[in-house]
Amino acid sequence: MERLERCGRWLRAGLAAGQVRRRLPWVLLAIVLLGSALKDGDLVPETPMRNKRNPLNVYFVKVAWAWTLWLLLPFITVTTYQFAKNKFLYGPTKSILIVLRRLSALLVGSAVWYVCTGLFLYIENLTGKCSTPGILSEPRRLYATKQECHQDNGIWNGFDISGHCFLLSYCALMIVEEVAVLEGLSIDHNSKLRVVINILFVSLCFLTMIWVFMFLCTAVYFHDFSQKLLGVLIGLSAWYGTYRFWYLKPFSPGLPLPNIPLSSKKYSYSR
Repeated sequence: MERLERCGRWLRAGLAAGQVRRRLPWVLLAIVLLGSALKDGDLVPETPMRNKRNPLNVYFVKVAWAWTLWLLLPFITVTTYQFAKNKFLYGPTKSILIVLRRLSALLVGSAVWYVCTGLFLYIENLTGKCSTPGILSEPRRLYATKQECHQDNGIWNGFDISGHCFLLSYCALMIVEEVAVLEGLSIDHNSKLRVVINILFVSLCFLTMIWVFMFLCTAVYFHDFSQKLLGVLIGLSAWYGTYRFWYLKPFSPGLPLPNIPLSSKKYSYSR
């Protein structure tokens, strides 16, 4: 447990710092630009990450939102309740209401994920056409969707906005926003709750590192530049529209920063 505590302190000084939240969007954009340049210049070495069936892609990225949701749900619940009860001296009922309000940010994130991925698929179907290994004398079938094309072993060529760039950027930014709550959280070192929070925090940090690493792999191995750029811009827009705009308003899930009440109309990111 002592090793976990040291790891938590080290990560708290890094990932939970305000500088990370401010710089990560620019880092993601830089990765897309640099990764695309390396890919277009054929300067990327052959590695197992080029294979879409690599374990990180199959077991993590393919279900990236589920991993993010599964870890953020208990983290937001525990940390928000503790702040509401200890720092703001709210009773159990008021604290639970604040927790539910903050957890609604996960519902917003789920809606963003669902709408954007559906939109990407619609655009790909709308702009694509199917190439199949059929016999020349046979009449060419018209395919309406990518799924129909794949059922006949065809290759669908459409504008495929990078869902990886969108989702990985959005998940990483959402996590670093939520772990900012630890900048002011004070819990007894011998408390079991502190151990639980440290486990969740270290897991979220590890998950964020995976997301950024797989974002880098996507940038250097897959998609055209325009598809990746549009994907990350949509991810950044979703993050900015929620955490930097809507969550500043009274009728919203609110921000996770501990030293300002959720009902406040103005929050500070300058710390």
